[in-house]
Amino acid sequence: MSDKIKEIDGQLYEELFLSGAANLKENAQIVNDLNVFPIPDGDTGENMFLTIKGGVDGLKNAESPSLGDKASAIASGMLLGARGNSGVILSQLFYGIAEGLKGKTSVTIEEFASALGLGVKCAYGAVAKPVEGTMLTVAREATAKASESIDENTTVASFFDKYLEEMKSSLERTPDLLEVLKEAGVIDSGGAGLVYIAEGFCKALGGESVKTDFGSEGGKNTAVDFSKFDENCEMVYGYCTEMLVRLQKSKTDVDAFSVEELVAFLESVGDSVVAFKTGTIIKIHVHTLTPWKVFQHCQTFGEFLTVKVENMTLQHNETVAEKKEEALFKMPKKVRKHKKFATVTVASGDGLTQVFEEMGADFVINGGQTNNPSAEDFIEAFDEVNADVIFVLPNNGNIILAAKQASEMYDKADVRVIESKSIGHGYSILSMLDYGSDDADEIESRMASDMQDIITGLIAKSVRTTSVNGVKVGEGEYMGFAEKVMYVSTPDRQDALFGLIEKLDTSSREYLILIYGKTVSEEEREAVASLIGEKYPMVEFYEIDGGQDVYDYILVTQ
Repeated sequence: MSDKIKEIDGQLYEELFLSGAANLKENAQIVNDLNVFPIPDGDTGENMFLTIKGGVDGLKNAESPSLGDKASAIASGMLLGARGNSGVILSQLFYGIAEGLKGKTSVTIEEFASALGLGVKCAYGAVAKPVEGTMLTVAREATAKASESIDENTTVASFFDKYLEEMKSSLERTPDLLEVLKEAGVIDSGGAGLVYIAEGFCKALGGESVKTDFGSEGGKNTAVDFSKFDENCEMVYGYCTEMLVRLQKSKTDVDAFSVEELVAFLESVGDSVVAFKTGTIIKIHVHTLTPWKVFQHCQTFGEFLTVKVENMTLQHNETVAEKKEEALFKMPKKVRKHKKFATVTVASGDGLTQVFEEMGADFVINGGQTNNPSAEDFIEAFDEVNADVIFVLPNNGNIILAAKQASEMYDKADVRVIESKSIGHGYSILSMLDYGSDDADEIESRMASDMQDIITGLIAKSVRTTSVNGVKVGEGEYMGFAEKVMYVSTPDRQDALFGLIEKLDTSSREYLILIYGKTVSEEEREAVASLIGEKYPMVEFYEIDGGQDVYDYILVTQ
């Protein structure tokens, strides 16, 4: 690619973006490994990649090849795909860039630098209390330095070279701004993700664009066993039918198009309906025995951009790899009756999910430390519960921003995100769930109050040697921590559990709830429960077979 280019058009922006996304994918695990808490969570790198992949998928929805339209399509896809705090911040960065490029077919370097500045402003605006020494700092300082360096000789390549150079310098300074990074001996993981994206930009400009298969991410590409539906089978589950439809001005009033009327039609021919509008694009998901009726109806107002139809009997009979999709078959066959209030929450593990449902949660999104749900996951849950007011319990500090972003994008209900940062918070709120006052403000206030003074402790195995809060952690040891404070690390899992219980002064508390992870055997559970009864006879003790990954034990106390 020529090093004399001084303008960025739609084609160049797409090439830069795709190369940046591919380079991030190639280095996502390195970003994952930079976590301050050395648990096998796979969060930051994975969240940033899945978010940027939403932009890759969104490119096909661009209204035209122009720079503004491509930037907008990328941003829309990233806003929907955003997951984790790093992903939401990244999506807001590209949203701001898109706002700065709106209506443009091409821009000068100065204009693009201005759009980058708007992106930084939007990224900072996504966080209630921005913290320096994070990816926000890296984005801000790199944008400022690169913008200041522009002169009459600046080319697109030299601008991004400067941008990347300052990103790397800023990233190296992050431990000086955040003591927790310095103690753990790591740089900021989100900032590292930004560096890999910018590095991908520069590789594209230098003719070394990174190539990758984005379509293979997010699931195993296993062969379909067609023998599961032979000539003697009867269609029971129907077809999982998904599509993107572009509204056409020649067929409908695009601005006045009613998604509610579309949903009503889809409910008449199927179930598990999800439909929402982004610009002039309608995204549709429905389980139906007659997909042709859906196609026929949709062509009365638009044309297809993508279509996917899968025989759900084949899905239903697949192995464990498809268990998550199989859960869709157990959803109600009719859209839920409309109600005034509903609660959407997040949990990981079949046991915890069942407990939360029994406690009154209307929808439990499968997610947690290793699987942060996207903004789109929340939007689909909001559609499912069908309520006037929806209360959201993220139950993880790294999920709150995605929940809030989804709430801002959703206009069919009054969505209120309660900033629950742990499973303990969510459990406490659900244990006292009561809509009796019939007042949304009062219910929201009580939910926030119900999670006060709740402490959630976690036991997990370390993946590297480090030091956190003055506690030395060895690779393979079991760590006990709560509210981002490390209390204990030891080779024995039960020692870690009881060390944490002791550190949290459990003997003086009202109750202790112990949630067992997937790796804890029945024999170990019995031994632990017996010892807790002996050591803390005055504390009310409850057990839950959570079945969660990552955390061997979750303990909740007040």
